[in-house]
Amino acid sequence: MWPSQISAKERESPVFKQNKDAWVRRIAEFNESLSCIRQGGGPKAIERQHAKGRLTARERIAKLVDPNTAPEEILTYAGWQMYPEWGGAPGGGVVTAIGQIAGRDWMIIANDATVKAGAFFPITAKKVIRAQTIALENRLPTVYLVDSAGVFLPLQDEVFPDQDDFGRIFYLNARMSALGIPQISAIMGNCVAGGAYLPLMTDVLIMTEGSGLYLAGPALVKAAIGQEVSSEALGGARMHAEVSGSVDFYEPNDEAAIARIRALAALYARPALAPWAQERTAEREPVHPQEDLYGLVSPDGSRPYDVREVIARLVDGSEFHEFKAGYGQTLVCGYARLGGFPIGIVANQRLIIKKPGRIEVGGVIYAEAADKAARFILEVNQRFIPLLFLMDVSGFMVGRESEEQGIIRRGAKLVNAVSNSVVPKLTLIIGGSFGAGNYAMAGKAYAPRFIYAWPSAQYAVMSGNAAAKTLMEIELAKLEREGKKPTEEDLLALYEHIKARYEETLDPRYAAARLWVDEVIFPHETRERLIHSLEVCALNPEREAMRVGVFQV
Repeated sequence: MWPSQISAKERESPVFKQNKDAWVRRIAEFNESLSCIRQGGGPKAIERQHAKGRLTARERIAKLVDPNTAPEEILTYAGWQMYPEWGGAPGGGVVTAIGQIAGRDWMIIANDATVKAGAFFPITAKKVIRAQTIALENRLPTVYLVDSAGVFLPLQDEVFPDQDDFGRIFYLNARMSALGIPQISAIMGNCVAGGAYLPLMTDVLIMTEGSGLYLAGPALVKAAIGQEVSSEALGGARMHAEVSGSVDFYEPNDEAAIARIRALAALYARPALAPWAQERTAEREPVHPQEDLYGLVSPDGSRPYDVREVIARLVDGSEFHEFKAGYGQTLVCGYARLGGFPIGIVANQRLIIKKPGRIEVGGVIYAEAADKAARFILEVNQRFIPLLFLMDVSGFMVGRESEEQGIIRRGAKLVNAVSNSVVPKLTLIIGGSFGAGNYAMAGKAYAPRFIYAWPSAQYAVMSGNAAAKTLMEIELAKLEREGKKPTEEDLLALYEHIKARYEETLDPRYAAARLWVDEVIFPHETRERLIHSLEVCALNPEREAMRVGVFQV
């Protein structure tokens, strides 16, 4: 058990209370934005959906999952504050969640017809692709609840042609099918144009009365070939069930289609779990209360903390076996169990480290720490157990001494180890996620199976103050070239404007809107979210040998 340094007296300290109060305000703000997102296209759009005899996307998902279970929504912030000129796209116009169906986890992808009739914005395609990628990497069976008008035509050039655009969805359909990952689709509204291929590439296709499935709707057919035909005759459920043979199951309404999905989902055989998951032991709650996380970590990142105290509130029994504890101390590495699963942990230490002849700043990766973490990652891969990264990083250390110690070479070794690691990676961004530190700590580019952020996360090349000063220098140089001499008041106003504009992009919702993180989660939810993520990762039983390639020793 980690011997926590947080006493009852310290929990009553002004700093602890200030942190907690700040978290209350931060969480209230995030809950308010979540509430707006979950309204989809708004009350009137929901009424129109109900008037058609159809459920909304979230209503469908709630009925689909097992009774007394709650779906775990992911990628919720997709599209947040994007596309203002088109009225926005809450949630990216699609709801994605992992939920229990017939006692088994399934990825659920449901078009939200209350948002622009479920049309695909650029972020919609990226969200579906990310959900499919999670399903593919973790061998997670998938249900598609289809109700979409197809590509949002004003932005078709950003949706249609690129490698990670709309066509990638069907590519992943085919790849998942080839790997034997179960896929069930139900058309519960429109399914038009290129989007019509998705359900036809799944194991099972269900379609409800009143829905439409066609490459071109009645208006486009008339314009293209002069043929007049009704929606039902062109691509209705009965026609596809009885004439074209495209539909496997014809159902009268949403409820019947959902019941059919549940019945069919229960018939799939379950594969073996990953070897590391077979070593799962009984789960033990942390000895130290998770509520302490709100007092330990300030939501604005302004106060140092011992990351081992955070670990002690996440892992089973608060038991943590630290690796090379006295060496490279700005990175903390070690072994623990989480939900009974064995894991390795790499975490940024936020304390100030006092060493003979120098002081090391918390959150900065020094040369020795990079070496230690690279070595630890190799060992975790040798054990073949998952890796959890707890990220609160300012970047790698700079300066003459650091360069003489080979910080670039040793940092590259760490990035190499992270890149070539073959075990499941989970990443949690607690605070800063700046510069190359994001890469070393398994940011999005390094293919973590899941990547989460607390509302305290900040995601950018550099911090707001540092960036504002750099951008200020660029702006001043420009003004000097133009022969202008701003006053002190002008400079202060310019600095504050630049900083405010930059800090808008530091908000983790900005990152989540662009799918740089899979979900923004609250500290008290973290342990259960990570355990469930490990349960999902365990569905992929494949094991691969790690190869690191060439690097500078």
